[in-house]
Amino acid sequence: MTTPTALIGRAGAAVLAAAALAACQPGHAATTTTAAAGSTAGAPATALANAPVPAASSCTLGHHNGQDLPDPHCTPGTVNPQVTQATIGTTICASGWTKTIRPPTSVTNKLKKQIDAAYGLPTSTEGELDHLISLELGGAPSDPANLWVEPGKIPNPKDAVENKLHSAVCSGLVPLATAQRAIAADWTTAFDDAGLRVAGGKVCLRDNPSRCVGSQRGDEDGN
Repeated sequence: MTTPTALIGRAGAAVLAAAALAACQPGHAATTTTAAAGSTAGAPATALANAPVPAASSCTLGHHNGQDLPDPHCTPGTVNPQVTQATIGTTICASGWTKTIRPPTSVTNKLKKQIDAAYGLPTSTEGELDHLISLELGGAPSDPANLWVEPGKIPNPKDAVENKLHSAVCSGLVPLATAQRAIAADWTTAFDDAGLRVAGGKVCLRDNPSRCVGSQRGDEDGN
């Protein structure tokens, strides 16, 4: 999550499983294709330096389970190469780490205007410039392929999904790559795609519901 723009209201919470959206932005490898947990498809691509912003009005918001989704051709989701399964203890699972890599407002304000234009949205639209793969899940901080304008008020339903996936990763419930693939494919079905379920405020393994985790310390502000 980054800075607000402005926009259209959101519907209620996301449920039900769905097929993963997959696509590539020019300049990004075909491994930007995402897949549900357990599949053999590649993980989201690593961010490219100086990647281009999509052309004006070339992107279209999608919708699923009453929620907005980014255009998978424009925003397939990309990851930060500093964050791997081996480094989560000193990166995303260390409190305050995302503050060290979050782009300054001088960068995000410019990107926000460019991505508003790419999605054909007026700059007065209510919403936020959002990292599809959140910083707390190892998403790329300033790659346009990981950014979209998410409609609605802040906080929004996607924030809660990101925080619970972060807890699942930092507790060892699921691997980092599983959570990244799931949220990049369709954030509204990310729990199901990652083999998780939420019950009583906790996130649990779907196939082993006794294995659960509540709030996990770390960078849960790194949306």
